Amino acid sequence: MVTAKKRNSSIEDIILDQDKRGISALRPFLPADYCKEAAQWILSQRAPGKKPVIITTGFYILSSQVPETDGPPGAIALGRALHGLGFEVFYVTDHYCFSLLNLGGEQQGEVIEFPITDHEKSAQFAGKLLAQIKPAMVMSIERCGLTKNRRYLNMRGRDISEFNAKVDYLFAATENTLGIGDGGNEIGMGKYAAQITQVPSLPDEPAITPVNHLIIATVSNWGAYGLLAALSILCRKDIVPSAEWEGALLKELNAKGTVDGITGARDGGVDAFTQEQNAAIINRLKKLVAAKV
Repeated sequence: MVTAKKRNSSIEDIILDQDKRGISALRPFLPADYCKEAAQWILSQRAPGKKPVIITTGFYILSSQVPETDGPPGAIALGRALHGLGFEVFYVTDHYCFSLLNLGGEQQGEVIEFPITDHEKSAQFAGKLLAQIKPAMVMSIERCGLTKNRRYLNMRGRDISEFNAKVDYLFAATENTLGIGDGGNEIGMGKYAAQITQVPSLPDEPAITPVNHLIIATVSNWGAYGLLAALSILCRKDIVPSAEWEGALLKELNAKGTVDGITGARDGGVDAFTQEQNAAIINRLKKLVAAKV
């Protein structure tokens, strides 16, 4: 019999706990310690001087006509940590999510708006941006990805293309990439698109944009925190944000108009998990880190 302690003994166990969508079905195809592997890769990119990194996030909720709370907290937490590790951070998103990341310096990096336009102009913009920034890494957290039919689909299969900047082109034109997702329709899932279509609860038309390093989680924010837990253990310093920090940020994001992507509420929830449930995941990760640092 597998005990709860045994079942929740790793970072991956914690961030995949209470999986409601079936994303855990992809776990056998990923490295067993995919968070540690991604963290090691990030640290391998460090060098004298500040190396640039691009982080993109922001998922538009059609029913509420605003972005959701999953994504920005994880992106900001990751950006702050990378800044502390010596990277120069740039956030890229569209105008729907721009204000969510532009928090008066809290995000520790410049926020750049990627225009919502056609494929050709999007590819051109991505190319110019990459040439200008020359990023060591390009990362995505809870960002809808293009499907094989060049559409952006939410978890209900509804087309939200008109509300999405085609930031996928940043990933198509560079090699060092990482994606964090929880539903099969996010940037990064292209690496396992064939497997996703075999899971009844996941999209029939998944995102096809791949990444070199994929992190799956029940909630994408949890995936970012899991990555930070792995970085914490490798660096021997806890850089996982506190539950209080996340709670305050979610309150600020709700005030800016974001909603829980599933319930549509502005109550500090994320993907139908309460603020207390999200805090519990963070605290479990911090406890694991404390035992290993």
